[in-house]
Amino acid sequence: MSPAPESRWTASRLAEAAAEIVAGPELPSIVQAGHPVLRTQALPFDGQLDDALLNALIEVMRRTMHAAPGVGLAAPQIGLPLRLAVIEDMWATDEDLVRARDRAPLPFFAVLNPRYAALDDEHVAFYEGCLSVRGYTAVVRRPARIEARWTAPTGAARRAEFSGWQARILQHETDHLAGTLYLDKAEPRSLCTNEEYAGRWADPTPEAAARELGF
Repeated sequence: MSPAPESRWTASRLAEAAAEIVAGPELPSIVQAGHPVLRTQALPFDGQLDDALLNALIEVMRRTMHAAPGVGLAAPQIGLPLRLAVIEDMWATDEDLVRARDRAPLPFFAVLNPRYAALDDEHVAFYEGCLSVRGYTAVVRRPARIEARWTAPTGAARRAEFSGWQARILQHETDHLAGTLYLDKAEPRSLCTNEEYAGRWADPTPEAAARELGF
């Protein structure tokens, strides 16, 4: 897969757009697949937004993520090509799903300029969706354990290891910042509507879907 083109936005355009989002009377819309901002490499954060604007933007993104609802949101998903994402997974889920997907609570945090690397060769496959690909879901095989590095909104460098569903969320949102959608890494034959998923394949693991759909 070829790298996505780099965003050509200037720092001033980025700051102006962020200020408009923050000042808006309503939460920003989540852009959908086909919008070019989702297919460019977002700009590294290097101080284009002052602390007040950055913190206000993070709060708007948090509220937008909750309203969707979702467990992560990257700045390109609200039309802003900046390497920023917010993450939180505190949803109560079925115990079978929790065990099968190794899903543990993940309190809210924001990441700037994140990157990740697999810690070993283990990969796991699960159905995955995206707020920018409304109405569909597909199976993605991802590293089970990763090391992530990012900059906190305070400017502090952070490093942490993640596993299970937490690792999946970090990978999904970081991929957005490189112009990559989960569909780029998905099993094509697994793609289904949310209605078909709910009616047929909403098991803790995708083994039955793999047998029937042939992936």
